[in-house]
Amino acid sequence: MLAVTRPVSVGHVLERADVHEAEISAADTVATVPVEQAATVLGRPMATSLDPGALLTPGSVGPPALPAAGHAIVAVALKPGQFPLEVAPGAPVLVVTTTSPAVASSTAQEGGKTWPATVTGLVKAEVDQTTVISLQLPGDAAFALAQVPVGQVSLVMLAGGER
Repeated sequence: MLAVTRPVSVGHVLERADVHEAEISAADTVATVPVEQAATVLGRPMATSLDPGALLTPGSVGPPALPAAGHAIVAVALKPGQFPLEVAPGAPVLVVTTTSPAVASSTAQEGGKTWPATVTGLVKAEVDQTTVISLQLPGDAAFALAQVPVGQVSLVMLAGGER
C-alpha cells in the first residue's frame, strides 16, 4: 500500500517523493491505494492534509475536502498560553475572543465572543514562538474571527464531539 513520506497539505500535487510502500495487513473493506495503482494518485492534488506515515486512500486525492459547504477556513497566529499544547488537526475547539492587556482594567471584563471550530492544520514558526492554526468555522463566524486583532484570540480544546 502507499503511505505518505512527508507532510502533504490540501492542494499539494502528489509526487513520487511524497509516498513510499508500506506493507500492511488490512481487510478488503479498508480503502487503501496499492503500490500498483500509484499512477492513479500521482500528479493529482491532495483533497486532505496528511502526516508522514498516513496511508493514502482513494479519497485522499481530488477536489479539496475542506472547507465543508457553508464553512470557511481562517488562520490565527497564537503564542504559547493562547492554546493547549495538545491541539492537533481534527480537534474540536472553542474560539474565544479576549480583551487586549493594554485596554484591560481592574473592573470586571465583558465576556468575549465564542465560536465552535475544528482545527484543520497548524504550523509552528521557526523564528519566534508563534503557531499559526487553521480553523474551520461557519462562514460568517470565520469572517468575524478574521477581524479580531492579533493577540486577542484563545482556543479552548473540547472533548471529542462537544460543541
